[in-house]
Amino acid sequence: MTLPVVAVLVGVALMITAGLTDRRAKQRTLDQLLSITPFPLSSVGDDAVEGLASRAVELAGNVVERVDRDRSLRHALDRAKIPLRPGEFVVVVGCAALSVVAVVLVTTHSSLAAVIAGLATLAAANFLVRRRIAKRRRAFEAQLPDALALVASSLTAGHTFLRAIQMMCEESASPMSEEFALVVSETQLGSSLVDSLERMGKRLEVRDLDMAIQAIRIQQTIGGRLADLLHTLADFIRARDEVRREVQVLTAEGRMSAYVLTGLVPFLFLTIQLLNPGYVGPLYHGWGVSIIAFSATSVCLGLFVILRMVKIDI
Repeated sequence: MTLPVVAVLVGVALMITAGLTDRRAKQRTLDQLLSITPFPLSSVGDDAVEGLASRAVELAGNVVERVDRDRSLRHALDRAKIPLRPGEFVVVVGCAALSVVAVVLVTTHSSLAAVIAGLATLAAANFLVRRRIAKRRRAFEAQLPDALALVASSLTAGHTFLRAIQMMCEESASPMSEEFALVVSETQLGSSLVDSLERMGKRLEVRDLDMAIQAIRIQQTIGGRLADLLHTLADFIRARDEVRREVQVLTAEGRMSAYVLTGLVPFLFLTIQLLNPGYVGPLYHGWGVSIIAFSATSVCLGLFVILRMVKIDI
């Protein structure tokens, strides 16, 4: 592949990304004026760049709808609070992977390295989405006991359950305020409060929240003092969180050992490659490639086994 072709590929990727950026900026401005959540339905570009981005997003969206029947990508982006539609996300990741492949191909002149770099870019995008979901889940878990205690205090003061949740949203930070504000909005549109809470539980997949929602549903069915129930749940969740943090401290040495032992192998390999490239040259031919693959598999398997050994569910 010649340098002009690579330049064209990178240029197309940058044009599509620029068009998407312009669309997102215009949509954010409109959302601020209308005071709505920034999840656009459609946008039509006037110039050539934005038109190219619109066609690319439309094509990618159609492909995603046919392949992803369960809408798992849409749900993942929603849970991660990434303000992109599935088609837009696919186009952005695809442009990034295309640019990385072109750059690696020009610098290394190796098709294998370019393919590996492209696959690594796709894997990194998936990892970032999952990490953002996990980060929001951990933040929500940390805020949940205080949020339940605040709702219980509002109930004790004489407010209704819905009004108590609204007051909690005003006092809490993200992601707690965002998720419960969505519950309040669904309730105001006619949905049952408990059903909205259950949808939030399915969206977040937090075990403590599922337990609290189940307790609220039982209380709504048989009656009782909801404030006392929420106070008890808040204290119970705090106690579990203390035990969970203690377990994390006790297993920190095992996790650190897994990370160090795993990172030591590629570090030594790259060090030898830089200091004496001819020493590892035979590994790139014949059975050497199989040895590298077997070694990488063994390292990954060892990392998985150690992390499973130190993982304790509370």
